[in-house]
Amino acid sequence: MDHQHLSTLLWREQELLDLLLFKAEEKQYLILTGKSRWLARIAHEIEVVLEQLRTLEVERAAATEQIAGRLGLEVNPSLRTLADVAPAPWNDLYTKHHEALLVLVSELRGLSDANKELIESGLAVIDDALATSRPAASAGTYTQSGRASGNAYRSVTLDGSL
Repeated sequence: MDHQHLSTLLWREQELLDLLLFKAEEKQYLILTGKSRWLARIAHEIEVVLEQLRTLEVERAAATEQIAGRLGLEVNPSLRTLADVAPAPWNDLYTKHHEALLVLVSELRGLSDANKELIESGLAVIDDALATSRPAASAGTYTQSGRASGNAYRSVTLDGSL
């Protein structure tokens, strides 16, 4: 494998991260608009992109290892380290790939955190709504034996007795 192959893999990784960012923004839109019907679908689409990224990462690691060996680097070097020792024009190209990947990952983390907060605040609102709509404890509940507790009503137990 050569520098061109690794660069092609890095471009593909950027494309997939960009697609993942788009999917995360779609998810945020669905959350904000309350269109929960599509959340399972977008979650599946995100998982497909993540699987493609995992597969690509394995191929990128193999390509990086081969180039690192030829450049006399240790096993599993970072892209930044590879950029520091690669010949021109690859050193500059790897540096640009590294910077672009950092930006995409940073944007993804921010959007992921924002989506998580939106979901958590939405769940908190639902919990609050349910808590205010629950009858007061004194309104009566049933015990394990089937008898009503906390109210003046007589009830029939599961065996039919009063």
